[in-house]
Amino acid sequence: MKTTKSSVMGAVLFALTAMQALSMSVVNQVSAQTSGRGTLFIVGGGTQPAALVSDFVARAGGPGKAHIVVFAQASVNGEKSGEAKAEDFRRLGASSQSLWITREQADMDSVVRLLDRATGVWFGGGDQNRLIAALRGSKVERAIRSRFVAGAVVGGTSAGAAVISTPMITGDELGARRDSSEAWTRVARGSVATDSGFGYLTDAIIDQHFLRRKRHNRLLSLVLGDGPHLGAGIDEGTALIVEPSGLWRVAGASSVLVVDARQAQRTGASAAVLGAAGARLHLLPAGATFDPKTGEAKIP
Repeated sequence: MKTTKSSVMGAVLFALTAMQALSMSVVNQVSAQTSGRGTLFIVGGGTQPAALVSDFVARAGGPGKAHIVVFAQASVNGEKSGEAKAEDFRRLGASSQSLWITREQADMDSVVRLLDRATGVWFGGGDQNRLIAALRGSKVERAIRSRFVAGAVVGGTSAGAAVISTPMITGDELGARRDSSEAWTRVARGSVATDSGFGYLTDAIIDQHFLRRKRHNRLLSLVLGDGPHLGAGIDEGTALIVEPSGLWRVAGASSVLVVDARQAQRTGASAAVLGAAGARLHLLPAGATFDPKTGEAKIP
């Protein structure tokens, strides 16, 4: 069979077209895996290292591009502290505004429109129940979710960290204590009050001020008692960053304790005292990662 120059060129063009199509298919597959959500930036409370604040601004677009909205309703002094936080972001080159609004105002379209350009949303510390009461179920909450789906970074500290997960720890202990001078002296089912948070994480529960305030019993009671059987105790000055891919990354001054009891043998629903065999604990310092899909942790 005689091969002509035109037939060779046609074959080359066909191969290049096929390779381009395959390349675009791979790109589209990767894009589909990582689109539809932004980044979570969950800080365990306390003083935030400057590097964490800078990282949040960078993930929101960086100087001149980041547009960050602050909600400080968790604190009774939130009008003042929210503006202070917004000023921190402005000093790093971001456009930032604190929205000190009531629950009624959270359903006003004029307020919702203030989130149209948001590339970052920050929830301040205080009492997570106050923040939930101010925003949950509102048009503003739905607008924040829409920005997250569009790729915005959503984060917070202390109470602002607690609201990220559903279930959300309310801060209340249930049941009688033998020693009233200490909290959560037991690991027991039904000893920790929870509520519905904003539900950015539903496959894990978040605890904060963790190592500093020795909240191990509280987190163990939740992780061993009921689903999702995966928890992250974030210490002060430390961030658990959840990438769009779902990978967890640790940054900051201390560590995150991951309690993974999803594959463990756990005591039954009628057990008065909780227990588990085969649960996994990972104490992750800055630079470490955890993949909740595989359960694999890596430290630097």
